[in-house]
Amino acid sequence: MNKTLPLIKDVAGLAKFMKSSSKSFDLVLDKLQLVSFGNGKCVAELKVDESHTNSMGRLHGSLSTTLVDTLSSFALMSKVEGPHVSVDIHMSYLKDATVGDEIVVEARVVKSGKKMAFLEVDIVDKASKELLVKGSHTKFIL
Repeated sequence: MNKTLPLIKDVAGLAKFMKSSSKSFDLVLDKLQLVSFGNGKCVAELKVDESHTNSMGRLHGSLSTTLVDTLSSFALMSKVEGPHVSVDIHMSYLKDATVGDEIVVEARVVKSGKKMAFLEVDIVDKASKELLVKGSHTKFIL
């Protein structure tokens, strides 16, 4: 197992990493469309389909958490080389999305030091620009 993560510099590099990662969340991430990446930021879009919803037909909270975890980690990978692990993820669910809605996931590094990184993610409705989910993620840099 490779214990170091590369410093990724562009969308093409991130797409290559996502395809080569044997432990990625393929069912979630294969439908993501990367919009921009670099300098501590990662933006992607996703059209919500049945596989993304809970029993009530709404965007599933665990999927939102996976998006926060994954996209904020990608944002960090554009700034920090080497492995990092989650310490804390906090989610605020403000509004739901349903099948057919298009969402934008905007992840950014707020601050990274030698051992800790603080990340934020907004999940917004693409059409209305309304904030659906707010996530914060703290990572320990190994």
